Amino acid sequence: MTQESALDLLVLHAVRIVGFADTPTVARRFGVDPAESDELLRDAEAYGWVQHAAFADLSGWSLTERGRTQDERLLAAELAHVGGEAEVRDVYRNFLPLNTRLQRACTDWQLRPTADDRLATNDHSDAEWDTRVLEELAAIAGHLSPLADRLEQLLARFRGYDGRFAAAVGHARAGDEGWVDRTDIDSCHRVWFELHEDLVATLGIDRNAHP
Repeated sequence: MTQESALDLLVLHAVRIVGFADTPTVARRFGVDPAESDELLRDAEAYGWVQHAAFADLSGWSLTERGRTQDERLLAAELAHVGGEAEVRDVYRNFLPLNTRLQRACTDWQLRPTADDRLATNDHSDAEWDTRVLEELAAIAGHLSPLADRLEQLLARFRGYDGRFAAAVGHARAGDEGWVDRTDIDSCHRVWFELHEDLVATLGIDRNAHP
């Protein structure tokens, strides 16, 4: 049976996954009630795990180093409870080649080398080039689905990554270029970044480490 995570873990982990974000955004990440999220964030702030800051018209929560340690402690305990470390580690090993492909696809979406400039910006005037990149993203989505299913069988908080990624690919293939790499929407790049962060946090390893 899939393990549901404790609310305090979900709220703290959401701050790590989404980065600097306001309370409604933190609450939405794992579908926690906003009022309850706010209360849990205030508790976490009292423990020194999160901090709130405001810059001009932006304000939000971010994780402290103490919070990062606490997040990983809770995640490790949860993973041990379900006996899922070997499974998550194996999923991560299969994720890494896809991560390399995703990074290459995003680079190709942003850059289209020319004879005079290998770092020329992709102006999206070459339909064949863009179609190739979008087909690669669709292929990555297909490979992601079985990995996401394995994760969801262990922990409910992994639910939805494959659907979100596939939806972003669909928007991009329909002609909205921003769904590949924008950071302010659930683009391919943003969803993938969150999943990568979720995996390394769950395993307690660095992004550059191999499982």
